[in-house]
Amino acid sequence: MMRIGLYVPSADVTLDDIGAQVGAAETAGLDSVFFPQLTAWDALTVAALVGQRVPRIGLGTAVVRTYAVHPLALAGQALSVQAAIGNRLTLGIGPSHREVIEGQYGLSFDRPARHVREYLQVLRPLLRGEEVEQRGEAVSAAGIVDVPGSTPPSVLVSALGPVMLRIAGELADGTTTVWAGPEVIGDHIVPAVTRAAAAAGRPAPRVVATIPVSVTADPDGVRADLAARLGAASRFASYRRLLGEQGKTDTSETLVAGDEDAVAAAIRRFAEAGVTELVASVAGGEADRARTVETLRHLRETLPQTDDYGVTEAPASGTPA
Repeated sequence: MMRIGLYVPSADVTLDDIGAQVGAAETAGLDSVFFPQLTAWDALTVAALVGQRVPRIGLGTAVVRTYAVHPLALAGQALSVQAAIGNRLTLGIGPSHREVIEGQYGLSFDRPARHVREYLQVLRPLLRGEEVEQRGEAVSAAGIVDVPGSTPPSVLVSALGPVMLRIAGELADGTTTVWAGPEVIGDHIVPAVTRAAAAAGRPAPRVVATIPVSVTADPDGVRADLAARLGAASRFASYRRLLGEQGKTDTSETLVAGDEDAVAAAIRRFAEAGVTELVASVAGGEADRARTVETLRHLRETLPQTDDYGVTEAPASGTPA
């Protein structure tokens, strides 16, 4: 049972470009669109603006950097977006990487797991409209956020290692990953976050996996383009470890590419691994991208789905669930 969404990059595009991609995803019947928080468009602002134009599809962040924004500020921003778009936000957060937090922001990246745990201990009550008073080693806050018309968004934590996965299961609604294939997700990520959620008495967690996808006759060409544009991420310590666990050295090697049947089969393996929502970062030329979205549309119709990640729905095509 897996939903399918689209990852919409924010670099070198206009707001109209982003809106067009989100509209196309909604027209294709996809479940969600996720926006990155990098050095271009602000993800939550984009969600609020695009959500006014595209009324139904789920919108999410992947991910807001926790070190860069205090939880009181983030709670106010997230709940404001919720109220603006009819409460369909998924708030993906994460500590980012030492190279970014220390190199770009000039902040300490000391003990990121402790930071995320204390951050969630403040953020989640604030999102529920509760008053907080915390003086932690990493995060301190006192106050309350009240945004009429909003409900608490689902919160996901970017997590790969055992400590962060435990935090995601205990204190959040699940995890969001990137560059992780079905084997490492099924063998490592899903069991770890599920055990943590069960031990904390929480519902089964969401596991949202972002992967590059291309229905193309030239997989090698698409892979080479990804390596040129995104290969620098392979040098981040957490991604190096993740890639090494998969026998890979570059993020471009995680590309799912080939004809329609090959891509569909690869995506189904993510569902079998326990992924609750696959978010495709569509790659390739214009024709390849159109073929990819059409393949995702067909998969969305034929895979068994869940309503609010709970009750099973029959596939739209009539295929037995």
